[in-house]
Amino acid sequence: MAKGTKDDPWTLKTPPGTSDITLWRDPDASPPALVCVAGGTELRYHISAPEDLAAMLRAHGDWMELGNADEQKEARPGTIEAWARSPDNPKKGWYGLKKGLRGRFANYVTPVAEALGLVELEHNPKNNRARAK
Repeated sequence: MAKGTKDDPWTLKTPPGTSDITLWRDPDASPPALVCVAGGTELRYHISAPEDLAAMLRAHGDWMELGNADEQKEARPGTIEAWARSPDNPKKGWYGLKKGLRGRFANYVTPVAEALGLVELEHNPKNNRARAK
């Protein structure tokens, strides 16, 4: 498995398996970031996102829908995407760091959490879910 650095990034697929994504941790960024490149677009999330997601799913205790949504769209309540934007999460709001590109957490962070062995992730064409391992 890749190291998850800029020189040795994770090359993964989105949950439905339709798009390639490249991710790595950038601990020297301000704030430290999980960087995701999808289709030439760079998104950034708080570096602790995969571990925080796994902790939330452990507390939840069951499967949770991903609820993918762009930043400009409302996230469905009770989904991973809604949690990643909630003032009740450990970051007290958005996990996404780049204004205008803060959404799609559930689509891009869950594959990293799966690759790290933190969560189980469904890979259906639509309506995927995740749960803690």
